[in-house]
Amino acid sequence: MIDYSINSADLEYFLCILVRVTMFVYVAPFFSQKGVPNQFKIVFSICLSGLLYGVIGDHPALEYQTVYGYAVIVMKEALTGLVIGYSTSICNTIIDFAGKIMDMETGLSMANLVDPTTGENGSITGVMYQYAVMLMLFISGLHTYILKALAETFILIPVNGAVFDTDKLLTSIIKFLTDYITIGFRICLPVFAVMLLLNAVLGIMARVSPQMNMFAIGMQLKVLVGLCVVFFTISMIPSVSNFISTEMKRMMTSFVSTMI
Repeated sequence: MIDYSINSADLEYFLCILVRVTMFVYVAPFFSQKGVPNQFKIVFSICLSGLLYGVIGDHPALEYQTVYGYAVIVMKEALTGLVIGYSTSICNTIIDFAGKIMDMETGLSMANLVDPTTGENGSITGVMYQYAVMLMLFISGLHTYILKALAETFILIPVNGAVFDTDKLLTSIIKFLTDYITIGFRICLPVFAVMLLLNAVLGIMARVSPQMNMFAIGMQLKVLVGLCVVFFTISMIPSVSNFISTEMKRMMTSFVSTMI
């Protein structure tokens, strides 16, 4: 006969696991998108926490004296889940950064669409790349990698075992900002380079033929040439998804190492 009894210590430990998983699901890519129903997020977090609780097996009892002590443990687990989820979520901003540069160069910066990952307004090219890259990452199974990495964090960072190293965390953030600009310019480099050459040609033509209105011609020409470059470089999306996937894995590893 199956014994469904559970003592208070096990329940407290399960709730700590649930808090970390819930906060991770709240901010992590794939799961935190605005199109995902909140009911699904809640049920998914509870089911995943139950599986992790069964996998972890034997665990030490939580050491605290008062209710406030347990509240501190819960807050620490919530912060741990937020940091781990945020480490992967911020990588999506690279695509939006590249999209804004491309739209600024092609003259589409005034038009906005809803970003599927944040629910906020984003650039047209950035949203298009965001949809395509998220699809590529989902096909590549990155969502399963993220869940496996979350499960391994309970081995590396047990419940109530997180020690936040602010110096390492600051170093990881600075390294991400460097990669943020580097990867962003790699994504938008074809459009940026072609627009630079086009501006040079328009400048020469304006000097050769001052009677021509290069401002009116240049606006239409930039949109046409920019869309053509985006169309012919659409095959770069798998490489873009590789950039984002590699950066997500590196950032998740880096942020977890700051709490060990």
